[in-house]
Amino acid sequence: MYSIRNRHLLIVDILALTAASYLAFTLRLERLNLGMHWDDWALFTFLASSITLPIFMLARLYSQFWRYASVNELLRLVGTTTLATMITAIVALGATSLSGTFSSPRTVPIIFLPFAVALIAMPRLAVRLFAQLQRRGQPTKIKPILIVGAGDAGAMILREMRNNAILGYDVVGIVDDDPRKQNVRIFGVPVRGTREDIARLVRSYRIQEVIIAMPSAPGDVIRDVVQRCEAVNVRTRIIPAIGRLIDGSVSVSQLRRVEIEDLLRRDPIRTNTEEIRGLLNGKRVLVTGAGGSIGAELCRQIVHSAPDHLLLIGHGENSIFAIANELKQSFPTLALDYRIADIRDRGRLDALYREFRPNVIFHAAAHKHVGLMELNPAEAITNNVMGSQNVVELAAAHRVAHFVMISTDKAVNPTNVMGASKRCAEMVVHRVAQQSGLPYVAVRFGNVLGSNGSVVPIFKRQIAAGGPVTVTHPDMTRYFMTIPEAVQLVLQAASLGRGKEVFVLDMGEPVRIQDMARDLIELSGLQPDEDVKIIFTGTKAGEKLFEELFIPGESYQRTKHEKIFVVQSATNDQISGRTMQLIQRLIAAAHRNDEAVIRLLLKEIVPEYAPTAAVAAPATVTTAALSPPASESTTPASTSQLQSAL
Repeated sequence: MYSIRNRHLLIVDILALTAASYLAFTLRLERLNLGMHWDDWALFTFLASSITLPIFMLARLYSQFWRYASVNELLRLVGTTTLATMITAIVALGATSLSGTFSSPRTVPIIFLPFAVALIAMPRLAVRLFAQLQRRGQPTKIKPILIVGAGDAGAMILREMRNNAILGYDVVGIVDDDPRKQNVRIFGVPVRGTREDIARLVRSYRIQEVIIAMPSAPGDVIRDVVQRCEAVNVRTRIIPAIGRLIDGSVSVSQLRRVEIEDLLRRDPIRTNTEEIRGLLNGKRVLVTGAGGSIGAELCRQIVHSAPDHLLLIGHGENSIFAIANELKQSFPTLALDYRIADIRDRGRLDALYREFRPNVIFHAAAHKHVGLMELNPAEAITNNVMGSQNVVELAAAHRVAHFVMISTDKAVNPTNVMGASKRCAEMVVHRVAQQSGLPYVAVRFGNVLGSNGSVVPIFKRQIAAGGPVTVTHPDMTRYFMTIPEAVQLVLQAASLGRGKEVFVLDMGEPVRIQDMARDLIELSGLQPDEDVKIIFTGTKAGEKLFEELFIPGESYQRTKHEKIFVVQSATNDQISGRTMQLIQRLIAAAHRNDEAVIRLLLKEIVPEYAPTAAVAAPATVTTAALSPPASESTTPASTSQLQSAL
């Protein structure tokens, strides 16, 4: 069967058409010897072959790899055979009418068609069946599994598992919460219940693995399935989101373990890709911090909108080199440039703006690590404040049409230098938007799962090392989002912005860090507090137990995108020349590396800035408290202190 080619099928088709014609005549005449109709049969057979085979070639039926044929190919075969038969019948009828010699019965084509379809399809189906049997083979070990989800994804994954039995999967059942799907069969496999029946089915059928085939299900549903499986000690895996797979296809090789991203306690964010494409298509786009987690993902998503040119700017040569190489390999026709530049170097930025002439700028370059910025406040100011001021002021000077700065929820009632510096950067962007009238905006979101320096990679490394997993406080909570979600928000904000706004993502309910640590341990096939210990170390200087999304006095409302808020701040409207002077003094203090003045000025510029000291974990849990440096001051500044310091 492996040696059969389409040229062999061409010969088989000629024989099949000949046989179908003979069977049609014998059934019509009700005798094996056609007698006076042999000439009619010969003419009809000649016409059928002469017309059908060219039509098959035009329909590319001889270019099909029949080992992988599906229902679509079968329908195409039936359609082309029907068309060819109709043309043959018309030509034969014309020949009969014009010649007194031929007298082919008029019902022959009707009888001929089903025979032709059957005899032409049979060898092709035989090739398909033989290939399927070969793929199935004999597995060395059968693994009984259960599929959760009886939708399209579940059906596709089930079909592939059944076609590839050599992999050793035996699908014993499906569960689905839809009552309409109960007691039905999909490819011969019964739907045996709902999520509540998982534990019973695992015990009854000794299931070794559960496949979650619900790529669009919200995090709470995935979490519930995982918890039910963990309760009966059975492994879970999940198929990727269909939208991320080519043409929506799903294969067994694309199954993966359930990741923490799947357990977000809300539906994933969806954005209006048409608006984003309209903003970026054919434009010259510049991304600062393009080597970071957010910057790199921004570049990956921007290229899908077909920009005219993309410029990557970053300070880390390795990260910029990596994302540039990735984009060049994936999009070889993309007009791409990448430069090593420090956003604190205003002259360097100005030269790049003049050379590149950007239409849209996404400003993702920033220092974001809370603990490190507490130890290095001057770096936080020169990079996050002065750098942002350089980027946005030069954008306005060069009349860049759209500008979006990446901010953070830590800029709300900040308790650390990093958050306060980002709040100052928001003010700078707002001030430039006020003065220029350009649609320059900031985007504020929470912690990004999997980004450089975030908690999830740290937890994974600790689990891989056997623990312990360190959590600062049992009650610490954070808002979370995935990297693609964060980037979609940034892109959507660029299309929504009219100037001076701050956009905030509706990230659902905050998640306890302790719960996230436990989820990751369980997803690794281990038991929290037994296989891997969780210890509480106490909060570090500048850390809050919970994050906030809005500053007191800010008014906010939903945009036309239901998951995005727009903030209109009363305090922003009062950003004055004096505030900008204080920001310039702040930058000057950073250049002098004067930490005391930096903190005093931050308090004056951002009145809600309230530095916190490290707090030990509750005495009821194991602790390893981390003390802040002795030189750090956590006392709020008074106006007199500020004046004397200056």
